[in-house]
Amino acid sequence: MAETPSVDEVRGALEKQISDLKKEVSALSKSFASRASDKLSSARDYAEDAYDEANDRAEGTVRQVRHQAQAVAGAIRDNPGTAATVLSSAGIAGFLLGMVVGNLMASNSRRW
Repeated sequence: MAETPSVDEVRGALEKQISDLKKEVSALSKSFASRASDKLSSARDYAEDAYDEANDRAEGTVRQVRHQAQAVAGAIRDNPGTAATVLSSAGIAGFLLGMVVGNLMASNSRRW
C-alpha cells in the first residue's frame, strides 16, 4: 500500500511551492515595471519631440507675423493717404454688406 505523506512533508512541499510562487511573482513584477518604464520613457520622448516641434512652429509663425506686421506698418507709414482710403473703403464696404445681409435676413424671417 501507498504511504500517506506526513504533515511535515506536506508542509515542506507547500512552503517550497509558496517560495517558488513568490519568486515568480517577483520576477513578473520586475518585468512589468521594466516594460512600464520603457513605455513611459517612450511616451515622454514622444511628448518632448511633439512639444519641441510645436514650439519651433510657433516661433516661426510669430516671426512671420511680426515680419508681416512690420511690412504693413512700413507701407502705412510711407503712404498714409492711401492707407486711410483703403481702410475707409473697407469699413464702408463692410457696413454696406452688413446692411444687405441684415435686410435679407429680416425679409426671410417675415416670410416664415
